[in-house]
Amino acid sequence: MIIQENITLADKNWFRTGGKARFYTHPSNEQGMVRAIQFAQKEALPIFVLGDGANILVSDEGFNGLVIKPGLGHIHFDGSFVTAGAGVGMPALIEQCLAQGLSGLEEFSGIPGTVGGSVYINIHYFQFLLSHFLVSARVIQAKSGDILSVDASWFNFGYDDSKLMRGEYYLLDATFKLKQVTPLEAAFARGRSMEIIRHRHQRYPYANTCGSFFRNFHASEVPFEVNGKRICFVAYYLDKIGVKGMLRVGGAVVSHQHANMIVTSPEATSSDVVQLARTMQQLVFDEYGIVPQPECQLLGFKINPFLESAIVGLVAQSNNVQL
Repeated sequence: MIIQENITLADKNWFRTGGKARFYTHPSNEQGMVRAIQFAQKEALPIFVLGDGANILVSDEGFNGLVIKPGLGHIHFDGSFVTAGAGVGMPALIEQCLAQGLSGLEEFSGIPGTVGGSVYINIHYFQFLLSHFLVSARVIQAKSGDILSVDASWFNFGYDDSKLMRGEYYLLDATFKLKQVTPLEAAFARGRSMEIIRHRHQRYPYANTCGSFFRNFHASEVPFEVNGKRICFVAYYLDKIGVKGMLRVGGAVVSHQHANMIVTSPEATSSDVVQLARTMQQLVFDEYGIVPQPECQLLGFKINPFLESAIVGLVAQSNNVQL
């Protein structure tokens, strides 16, 4: 295990913004993960486990702790079950499963990230959740370094939520139960995978973004109905106020393809992203009285930089907002 110091994180996340990690390591096996955790404990350092960085925003001040990027890349097949290490990329896992005649995970085609990050946030696409397929996993306890085998119920999965988000355990690998299919069915599933990717690229930006910036509202958070239904999709409200492709702060702009996605240019900073997102929150609150909440993970921020549902402040004119 090699511990590096003052390593930039801007090239390790999809926004391409943010400062440096005080310490950084890329362990290739479980023993390296254990030693990395022991190092953090000895130095009294906070830990952040990094996947592909597709769903994080890193503070411009960086992270005063240890960033661990697991390199656990093993994949093992056993009938209709597949076990994949936390560092395996989801696109590679989907392709290998289809090559083995196993169908199911192609529903998440085109979503960037590793197995670790995908389980952490319980990735979803339309009605499919990754938790629908996960049956068991191995995790490492942050305090002791002990390795535990757990079942799916242990994760307390929810929408964009899992027990891993509490920071007390880190994923080593996960086992999924898939459907064994015929070669013809596998070819159909591969075609479906390609169509999902084509559809996503047509509808959504796929570079310099964290995907959907705000999570959708829970029904209980929407106090009114539109045409007899409670509209929980954040993009609906952002579309109505007209921010798509128009609202910009510095090098961060709301995508012209999707109103709930922020895209950065090379000169962007994380502060630009924060101020743009706060402006979007404020505009939705001013019009509808509800406050969108980010679903991206924050790294290195001393306090939550976004507007909270119970405390809504005004956006300062100094934010240099262009509409």
